[in-house]
Amino acid sequence: MEISHLQQTPGIMKFDDLDARMRVFEMAQDYQVLPEIFMVARIDGRGFTKLTKEVHKFEAPYDERFRDLMVDAACHLMNCGFRVVYAYTQSDEISLLFHKEADAFGRKIRKYNSILASEASAAFTLKLGSIGTFDCRISQLPTEKLVIDYFRWRQEDASRNALNSHCYWLLRKQGKTVRQATDFLSGQSTSGKNELLFSNGINFNKIPAWQKRGIGVYWEVVSKEGYNPVSRQATQTTRRQLKVDLQLPMKNAYTDFLQNMIAEAARQL
Repeated sequence: MEISHLQQTPGIMKFDDLDARMRVFEMAQDYQVLPEIFMVARIDGRGFTKLTKEVHKFEAPYDERFRDLMVDAACHLMNCGFRVVYAYTQSDEISLLFHKEADAFGRKIRKYNSILASEASAAFTLKLGSIGTFDCRISQLPTEKLVIDYFRWRQEDASRNALNSHCYWLLRKQGKTVRQATDFLSGQSTSGKNELLFSNGINFNKIPAWQKRGIGVYWEVVSKEGYNPVSRQATQTTRRQLKVDLQLPMKNAYTDFLQNMIAEAARQL
């Protein structure tokens, strides 16, 4: 049997001792999320302005091809070994709500951040055919209300981004420079931006909901009909599958939607 060099050389620490000594440094920042705390991960694209505007030149302000890439990445994250209840995506970000009892990797933040960022990057890159990378951060939210506030915050951000983006690219297509368009919009109110669009034939209320509200991905139970060849009778089973929702509700209706989802997840211990 082969003996490691560390074990057979006099004066050199045995491997097991060296391993135990060095892992202390590796795990020094190994913080864990406490039990009964909700975890939400936000996965953000890195350098996506250049990726989407220069490298691949997706249509501005919104491109269904890019939307579908983000949805595919969100679906992958729902299925990559974590207990995810809900995924929400808008722009180049994905937010994940984990089941309150999720305990993968002992709830170590280091593991969640590194694995989720790499899983998102790999899924996105494979679909795009070009490198796209993400980072990840974990929010620790002690109450259901804070979870709802978090997702209301991200949806409000989506709405603000949609209004600003449609205005910005309207001005750019009219010949304004980056500086001119940015300076003009910085002094405009929400109603002023809406009026700018409307006066140019764009009704913001009629812009697709997924651009203004983001996209949700969540589990739903569906019935499936089958046939039992032994009993020669029709059978019906249920299974879970992912639903991609391009028509999310907003404001109080979105709150109700989230509350129902959290309550349903709590029943699935």
